[in-house]
Parts: sequence; structure tokens; C-alpha cells
Amino acid sequence: MAKVVEQGPPSPGGDLPFVGRQRDLDLLLAAVRHPPAVVLVEGEAGIGKSRLVREAAHVLSGEGGPVLIGFCHPLREPLPYGPVVDALRKAGDRLPTAGVPPTTGALAPLLPDLAGRLPPPPEPARDPHLERQRLVQAVRSFLAVLGPAVLVVEDLHWVDEATRDLLLMLARDLPEKLALVLTYRAEDLAPGIPVLGSAYRHPPGVSGTTLRLGALGEEDIRDLATATLGHHATRALGRALYQRSEGLPLVVEEDLITLREQGRQRGYQGAEERLHRADAPAGLREAVTERLVTLSPAGVAVVDAAAVLAVPVPEALLAAVAGLDPDEGAEGIIEAVAASVLRETDEGRYAFRHVLAQQVAYRNVPGPRRRRLHQRAIDELRAGHPVPLVQVAHHTLALGDRQAWLRAAEAAADQAVAVGDTGTAATLLRQILAEPHLDELRSRAALALARIAALGSDYTANAAMLRRILSEQRLPEATRGEIRLGLGLLLVTHAGDRAGFREIEQAADELASRPERAARAMIALAMNEWDGAVEQSEKWMTRAEAAVRDSPDDGIRAAVRATRITLMAKEGDPAVWELLEQLPWESEDQAVVQQIARAVHNAGAYTAELGQDTRARRLLAGNQERADRSGIPYLEVYGRSVLLGLDYLGGHWDGLEGRLAALAEEYPDLDLVGVERALLLGGLAAAQGRSSQAFEHFRAAAAYGERHSEVSVAFRSAAGLVGLWLAAGRAEEAAATAGPAVALLRETEAWPRSAGLLPAAVEAALAVGDRSGAERLADEAEHGLSGRETPAGDAELHLARGLLLRDAAPEEAVRHFTRARQGWQEIGRPYETARADERLGRIEAALRPGAEPRHLLDALETYTRLGASADVVRCRHRLSGLGTDRPAPPGRRGYGDRLSPREREVAEYLARGATNQEIATALFLSPRTVEQHVARVLRKLGTRRGAVGGALRDLEDGG
Repeated sequence: MAKVVEQGPPSPGGDLPFVGRQRDLDLLLAAVRHPPAVVLVEGEAGIGKSRLVREAAHVLSGEGGPVLIGFCHPLREPLPYGPVVDALRKAGDRLPTAGVPPTTGALAPLLPDLAGRLPPPPEPARDPHLERQRLVQAVRSFLAVLGPAVLVVEDLHWVDEATRDLLLMLARDLPEKLALVLTYRAEDLAPGIPVLGSAYRHPPGVSGTTLRLGALGEEDIRDLATATLGHHATRALGRALYQRSEGLPLVVEEDLITLREQGRQRGYQGAEERLHRADAPAGLREAVTERLVTLSPAGVAVVDAAAVLAVPVPEALLAAVAGLDPDEGAEGIIEAVAASVLRETDEGRYAFRHVLAQQVAYRNVPGPRRRRLHQRAIDELRAGHPVPLVQVAHHTLALGDRQAWLRAAEAAADQAVAVGDTGTAATLLRQILAEPHLDELRSRAALALARIAALGSDYTANAAMLRRILSEQRLPEATRGEIRLGLGLLLVTHAGDRAGFREIEQAADELASRPERAARAMIALAMNEWDGAVEQSEKWMTRAEAAVRDSPDDGIRAAVRATRITLMAKEGDPAVWELLEQLPWESEDQAVVQQIARAVHNAGAYTAELGQDTRARRLLAGNQERADRSGIPYLEVYGRSVLLGLDYLGGHWDGLEGRLAALAEEYPDLDLVGVERALLLGGLAAAQGRSSQAFEHFRAAAAYGERHSEVSVAFRSAAGLVGLWLAAGRAEEAAATAGPAVALLRETEAWPRSAGLLPAAVEAALAVGDRSGAERLADEAEHGLSGRETPAGDAELHLARGLLLRDAAPEEAVRHFTRARQGWQEIGRPYETARADERLGRIEAALRPGAEPRHLLDALETYTRLGASADVVRCRHRLSGLGTDRPAPPGRRGYGDRLSPREREVAEYLARGATNQEIATALFLSPRTVEQHVARVLRKLGTRRGAVGGALRDLEDGG
């Protein structure tokens, strides 16, 4: 069977050897030889990603399977799946003559050369979302029917959103014989957005790896120079090449090409000196310029046109923009390719080998000629169908005609919005809005940006621009209301900033003449829990429902219903599930799909707070794909954040800190992700005896909670801090911390979501002798939880009752603690179950001395399994006090240079960053004893305090 390798760009050095990447090549080949597999290749521009892929393709082509390569380009059009479709074009002879799934027919219009081998296309769908789903399935079916294959998509930092979504769905559900290889520059990804739009983890059964390419070493570059220049590559020249390139293959290879060409013409004498005199970037400008001067007029015309067009284009378009007839154009292209100035990407498309080379060539085009080429490009592009409006806008801007560019940019933004490419649209709209003195157009652009800002994840840039428009421009009242609404929703949704509610309330008044938009503001206000707004929630909902009752807009009616579901889920209203089932699940209206995704996400998130963890996980996990395709990227991100919280509650602590860090690194601008991380890290640190770190995390969360739109953040951070103060024996500080949070709990009546605050506050009140206050709080909570579906709230109430009764009526306290334990066990929260076990064990030990401390032993087992080392030590201490520990054998065992069990415990605390005082408190030791243990640990490990963790890992690796 014929091999199929769709060749990508030639390697930077053409015939230069492949050096310094053998390990990366081996890893890449090992992964793709065991499909299904996903390999991510990350590296900066010119680091050698394309060369690595080409070397792998060469090896794999000899093994008989197709390697299909597609490329993303910087001037991307919002046309779905272009890079993938380009890759599929050369796979036609691999399609079977029979058995091609009918779904692949949707690709026929995009692959006209293969239309005869594909099933007939379906009738065009009226709904763009349905059309997109057809194409996604078509691409997957096409790849599946090929059999063993490798699909490579390069330069994903330039990918359009539709292609990115396709690749994400493909990566999550790969055909069993497909390997997917994706290359990208991390530094050129949109801020806060991972390479596939959402973080990707290999599903079960899918192999793969992430290769992060770094710079070449000096020896690698010396080897490369020797292979290229022979004995002329002196050690000094190798060092100069390395210092100039800093190990970047693109730069050193361009330098070597230049040196070799100069050497053939002038000899190698003075090569090092010439290298030192070369302009930056290293060799690139010189290499490109020297190639350009050898071209004929036709070759120069083609290269100038390619530099202006800036993206791969067909032969006909390149010749037309160059001002050449077809024959002259063909000759010029042949010459430019032969000179390694241009490359052929696929049939009929030509571009520069590197973006940097294109930039050098562009600067070499004289100004008058450059302007004529931009105009010619506009004329030729407008003659196509569909018109690539992003490129048209680019060329219009280059001509300096601001008015024409503004019109073109607005049209391009509209086109992007129409196909769901909100990232491109927002970028264009912000560029328009940066222009002064364009009141009418700026108003339209601001309205458009306001309506999509909260759907994306570029919070910082969008918020800054909307604020600027509101502060600088005198707008009609309704227009101002629209923009203010967009800003308010952005603040509340992405920053959790309750100042956004003030903007939204003002917007509701300004939008009085637009009742449907005003309703959008009203449902947002119904979600506000702060500053006495809870009492107004139902009023806002009633007004919103009245405003949209007769509206023909399905989207706004779905938004109002989604908010009603959210409010019911928040309150633990059992009727919410029937209302959720009544949603129009089969709707293909994108606005309705968005609101269904929002309703399910909110219901899942609040259900997790209420203690229905299994249901919450099912809702959120099942909603992730819907969130992906809904056009609201943040829903998927926040869903992952809540699922990590459920991992913590469910006792899945292994690797949790790493997963939290990864999500926070992907979305550094999303405060909601950061505060969830702080709360969970605080809980982990407290359980592991790192109290100073726990205080730090909880205080950071508490500071955020002061302005956060969700009051549960304030409750959770306060509960964590109160627990730390109580553990430290600081009852007054504990009660002082609980006070403001309890006041907020009463004000908002958010009893179902007190998030651990109730038992913590009751215990703090008892610790300072305020029994009446503790009893009153428990009574209020019982009233607030009545008639609601709140398993966590019920368990917390039983804990509070047990605390109130443990001295005066211990048997009754046992009953309440037992109910709490059963509740946590049914919910599926092992840490809380163990804490209830420990409370039970303490009371039962007092009630029935000498009886087996079953609950304390159960608690110890759970704490040990979770890695809750502080709780383990405390529990062992209690058991020791009950006389259940076996006595140590006579004498003392010597450990020599090995760590004793106690020293091992101290070392583990040191590895987690605990202070001496924290270790002393956790292990019930004196500070002086801890100092001695620490000194012995450092001596035996031969390391310093900050490196204990690494030393322990080395010790474990060495057996």
C-alpha cells in the first residue's frame, strides 16, 4: 500500500543533520506507535518543533502508515477546521472503496478532490451549531476509517476556536488506531487559555506525552557546525555560534547556511568575525536578504507579494497580487522555492519557511510598492467566496485608511461572532474601541463586546476596555446600560466581584426601554446575596419572569428559567430536580444550549455545597462537554474547579495539590479558580500540620471573600481559620473570627451552605463560655434547614448539637455524633467521617472506660490513608492515653545513619514546609526536642532544611 506523508515545511537547515533531539524523537515515536495516543510538543519559535515532527514522519512513513500534517496560520479566518481539512486532503488513496461511513459525506464540500470517494453530503443545516457537529463527526469518521494513522497539527497557538474545539473533542475520544500530535508555542497562547481551550488529560487507554523542547547545548551546536562546515568549524566558531543563538536551532541553522554560502563564494577565512558583525536576529536577516538578491524580477515580485499576504496562499492568488501573469508567476514561485525563500505547504499554497523570514522580507519591500501590494491583496481577496474578512481588515489597516479598516474590522468581528469565534471577535472589537472620535461605530463595537465579554475568558482586557468606554464616552442611556450590564456580568462571573452587582443594578434602570435586556440584569441581581440583597431576590425574579413571559426570544426565557433553577438548587429545594428535567434538552438554539449548560453547572456546584456529592459529580462531569460546545468557555473551567473540590471532600488527596496548581497556572486571571485553590490548600495544610501555611491560605481566601459574590467563600475561610485557632488553644481569636461570618450567615439566611461554619462557630462560642449564643445559633440553623434537602447541613447540625450536649448529656451527644458520622459516610466524605469518629471515640472512652476504642481506631485508619498526619499524631496520642499502644521492647534500638521512625515523621513535616513550632504541636513534643530531631535529620540526610523533600525522594528511590 502506498505511503502517505503530507510534507510540512522543510527543516530550517534543509540538509543539515538532526542533532540534540534523539531522546525527544524516541519518546514521540514510542507514543505514536501505540495508538490511541496524544502527544503535545511545546516550544518557542524556532526551537525545532517542525523539524522533530518531520523526522518522526520520515521514520513512520517507512513503516507504512499515513502521517497527515496540517498547519495553523497567524491571520486565521473564523472558518472551521481549516488545518485539519488541509491535512486530510492527501489521504484520499487511503480511503477504502467500500464501508466509508455516511457521516463523512459532510466533508465532501471541503474536500472537492475527494468528493467522488466520499458519500454524498447531507442537506445543509440551518443551524450553524448542528452543521459544526456534523463536521466534527465527519472528521472523526474519516480518520477512523483510515486505520492506523498519525494526524499532526502544527502551530496551535494560531488555531481558530472551531479547530481547537474539534481537536479537544478528538483528543478526548480518539479513534483506536489514531495518534494525534500537536505543536505549539506556549508563550503565544491567549492569556489564561490552555492549548486546547480546556486542560487535557489522557483518558484511560490513551497513551501519550508532552514534550517541552529546550535549547540545544553547545556540544550539539558544535556537532551541527562540524557536519555543515567540516574542518572549517573551529571550536571558537562553535562557541560563537552558540553564544549568538543561545541554543535556538532556527538561529544557528540560519547562521550556518549563511556561513556555508559565504564560504563557497569567499572562503571561510574570517567566518567568526563575520558572524560577530551580523545583524540580529542571529543570521536570519542576512540569510533572507542574501537569498532575495539572487532572485529574478519575477522571483522578487512573488516574494514581495508573499511577504505582504503573510499567510499561505494558492499559486493563482500569489501571482495575481504580485502583478504577474500565470506563467510568470509560476516561474517566480519555482525560483523562490528553489532558493529556499518560500516553501510549498500543500497543493497550490506557498508561504515563507518562517514567520521571522517573512518579517525580514516585508521590511525589505519599498513603501510605495508595499502599499500597492496591500491594495491588490484586498481586491483579490474580496473577489473570493467567502471573503476572508480578517485578512481584508489586516491589509486595509496596513494602507493607513483608518475608516476603511474600521468598517472591515467590524465586518470581520461580526463574521467571527456568527461562527462562535468569540476570541477573534473580541480582539477585533477591542482594536476598534481603541480608536478615538468614532462615536457611532464605537457604540456598536462596545455593544458587541459587552454581549460576548462574559462568555469568554479574557477577563482583564475585556473589563479594562468596557470600563474605559463607560468613563470616556457620552452614550445614549440604553446603550450605556447594555455596556454596563456586560461589565457587571464580567465582574461577577469571572472575578466574583460583588461590585459588579452595583453596575448591574444601575444597568437595569438604564435598560428600562429594552425589557428583555433589563430582564438579563434582573436575573443577575436575583443571585446577589450581599448587603441585604437576599430579601430582594424574589422581587427581581418576579420582575424578570414578567418581563419575558410573552417574549419570542427563547434565549432570554431560558436564561430566566436557568436562574430560577439556580436559586432553588442553592436553597436545597427538592422541587428543583423536576424543573431541571423540564429543560428543553433537545433544543439546537445556541442561546438555549448555553443556558442549559449554565443551569446544570450551577445546580451541580450548589448541590456539592449542600452535600449531595454523588449527584453533584454526575451533573458536573456530564456537563463538561455541553459547556465546551456551548460557547461559554469559563463554565468548563469552573466545572473542573468544583470537581477538584469534590476530590478533596471525597478523600482523593493524592496529587491534588498538583492538579490545583495546574488549573491555577492555566487560568491565572480567574479569581474563582484561585480562591478555590486557596481554600483546598488550606484544608490540606491544616490536616497535615502545616498551620502557618494553612493560616496563609485561609486568610487569602477570606480577603477575597470580603468582595466575593458567593457568601460561601466567607463561610469556608472563616470555618478554616476558626478550626486553626481552636487547635492552637486560642479560643478568643476563634470566637472573634467566627463572629462576622455568623452575622453574614444570619443576614443571608444561607443555612444550607454554611460550609462547616456552624459547628466551628458553636465550638468557638462554647470555648469562650458563650453557651447561650451557641444554643441560639444551633436553633436558628435547625429552623433554617427545615424542609430542605441539605445532607451536609444536617450533618453539621448534628455535630453542633453533639458539641452542646457532650458535657451535660454525653449519651445524647453520642446519638448526635453518630447521626453526623452516618451522614458524612452516606455523603461520601471520609475526612469528615473520621472527625466525627474521633469525637465519638473521645466521649465513649469517658463513658465506657476499658472498652475497645473502635471509633478512634477507625478515625486513625482513615487519617492514615488520607495522609492527614496532624490528625494521625493527635489520634495516636489519644489512643496512647487510653493504654491501647503496645509497650516498646526493653532497650533502645540504634538506627545509625538511618532515620528513626520519629525522625522520619519530623522529616516528612519538614518536607511539607512545617516550622519547628508546628512540628512540636503536631507531634506533642517540646520545641527543644524538635530542634534536636531536626538537627539529626539534616545531618543524616546531608542536606539543608529547604531540600529535605528531595532528599527523602532520593532515599525512597534508592530503596
